[in-house]
Amino acid sequence: METIKITSPVDGSVFAERPVAADAAIGAAVDRARAAQAEWARVPIAERGTYLLAFLEALLAANDEIVPELAWQMGRPVRYGGEKGGVEELTRYMVDLAENALADRPAPDERAGFRRYLRRDPLGVVFVIAPWNYPYLTAVNTIVPALMAGNAVILKHAAQTLLVGERFQSAFDKAGLPKGLFQNLVMSHSQTEKLLGSGTVDHCNFTGSVGGGRAIEKAAAGTFMTLGLELGGKDPAYVLPDVKLDHAIANLAEGAFFNTGQCCCGIERIYVHEEVYDDFVEGFIAESRNWTLGNPTDSGTVMGPMAQARFADFIREQKAEALRKGATAHLNVKDDRDAAGSPYLPAEVLTGVNHQMSVMREESFGPIVGIMKVRDDEEAIQLMNDSPYGLTASIWTRDTDRAATIGDRVETGLVFMNRCDYVDPGLVWTGVKDTGKGGAMGLVGYDNLTRPKGFHLREAI
Repeated sequence: METIKITSPVDGSVFAERPVAADAAIGAAVDRARAAQAEWARVPIAERGTYLLAFLEALLAANDEIVPELAWQMGRPVRYGGEKGGVEELTRYMVDLAENALADRPAPDERAGFRRYLRRDPLGVVFVIAPWNYPYLTAVNTIVPALMAGNAVILKHAAQTLLVGERFQSAFDKAGLPKGLFQNLVMSHSQTEKLLGSGTVDHCNFTGSVGGGRAIEKAAAGTFMTLGLELGGKDPAYVLPDVKLDHAIANLAEGAFFNTGQCCCGIERIYVHEEVYDDFVEGFIAESRNWTLGNPTDSGTVMGPMAQARFADFIREQKAEALRKGATAHLNVKDDRDAAGSPYLPAEVLTGVNHQMSVMREESFGPIVGIMKVRDDEEAIQLMNDSPYGLTASIWTRDTDRAATIGDRVETGLVFMNRCDYVDPGLVWTGVKDTGKGGAMGLVGYDNLTRPKGFHLREAI
C-alpha cells in the first residue's frame, strides 16, 4: 500500500504516515460531494453560516493540540500560537459577508414591465489543494467561502501537513456539517492529475509553486473547470525618505523572517531611498539579529527550521552566488546545525546586491533578504517591477497620496502602506504575472467560487 510520510524538520524523524486513498474511494468521494451539494445549495445562507461558525469553534477548541503538531510538521515555533487569530478573522468576515456577496444584483438600468437581475449560483464541487506554509489559513481562504456559496469541498492537503486535513475533517464532523459536503483525502500526485482531468470537479484552488500551477493547468485542460492559482512571489518593499524609520525596520524584519521567511507575501527584497539608506541598513541589521534560530517546540524560539532541507539548501546556493558576485552578508551567524542537507538555516541580510543575482529575482521563500539603495521613486518602481512575480508590495512613507501614486504603477495584486505580510479579508488576495490568477477573499472571492446566472423576466402582455 502506498503511503505518504511527514518527515519532521525538527529532528528528521517520521512524525506521521498515512495511506493514499484508493482510486475507487476518490471516485466515491466525488459522487458523495455531488449529491450533498445539490441539497446544500437549497439551504439558506444564514443556516450555512451556523455550520461554518460551529466548525470554527471546534477548530479553535483544538488549538492547544494543533500548535505543537504544526511545529513538528513544518517547523513554526509554538510561541506564535498557530494560525488561530487569522483563521478566526477570515472565517467570521467571510461568513458575515456572504448574504451581501451572494444577494441578487439588479440590472443597472430599470425597464418598465421587466424584472432583470443577476444571481450567483454555486459552481458545484470545489477541489482545494492546500500548501504547508500556512496550512490552516490558506485552506480556510477557499473552504469557508466555497461552502458558504453553496458548493461542496474536497481537500487535498500538502504532504508536509497532512494532519491539518484531518483537523479540518474532525472540526466539520463535530459541527454536524451534512455528510459529503467536506471531505479530506490523502492523494498522490498522479491521482490529483487524474481527478483534475476527469471533468468531475468544477473548480480547483491551488497554492504552491509556478511549476505546480502549470501542471494543474495542463491536467485540467479541456475540462473547462475554473482555476484559482496563487503561485510564486518575490515581494518588494520601498522605504521613502519621510518614513517612520523604527516602525519600518521592525515590521520589515518581521515580514522577512517570520515563519522562517516561508510566507507567500514575505518580504524578499527591500529598496531604500538613498537619503535614509545608511540609517535603515544599520537599524535593520541590528533588528535582524533578534531573529535567532532554535527548536520550534521550545517556547523561547522565535525562528524554527525550514520545512524541508532542500528549501534551505536552495537559499544557501542563492547566498553563495550573491557573495561570489560581490554582495556582503551582514549576519553570518555560526550555527552547528547550518550545513548542507539541514533544514536549520539562520537569518541573513545582504547588501551590495543587484538584479543579476538570483536572490533578488527568484523566489527564496526563506530567511534571507537583499537591500538595495535607490535614487528616487522611478528607480524603485522599475526595480520592484523587474520580477516575474507580483503578489504584494509595501510602501513605507507618511504620505498616503504618494504611496497610492507609486502603488498604482507597481505590478502587483495588493499594495500595502506601512505594513506587510497581512491578508485583508475585505479586499482580495490575488497576483499578477507568474504569481497566478483568480482571487480569494472579499466580494471577488465569492465571485470566483460562483457562476453568474441572469434573469430576464417580462411581465405578461
